[in-house]
Amino acid sequence: QVQLVESGGGLVQSGGSLRLSCAASGFTLGHYTVGWFRQAPGKEREGVSCISGSNDITYNVDSVKGRFTISRDNAKNTVYLQMNSLKPEDTAVYYCATTSVTICTVVPGLYDYWGRGTQVTVSS
Repeated sequence: QVQLVESGGGLVQSGGSLRLSCAASGFTLGHYTVGWFRQAPGKEREGVSCISGSNDITYNVDSVKGRFTISRDNAKNTVYLQMNSLKPEDTAVYYCATTSVTICTVVPGLYDYWGRGTQVTVSS
């Protein structure tokens, strides 16, 4: 059974850090492009970061550049999102997802499998 499970969310003060994990089961995550997305209340889901399945090229959207880092550990079948210098506007439910598209993309509609999300709340 194909499954993605996010973990690592929580409540943190502004300026703090969290590391989100996206653990896969039922398939080899390292073969796929993985994206992190977030959705704040009343807003559309937006892409945050991705790592390509073909050569591990990464991309971060401008709002998180220099603060968030995506990486993967193939031995653990897991992708991480290290989030530093968190801001209140980073508050959202964070989702990981996979796509068979080989290049890094943060377009939600191109992703096939999604986890259920993990809540990140940043207090001011």
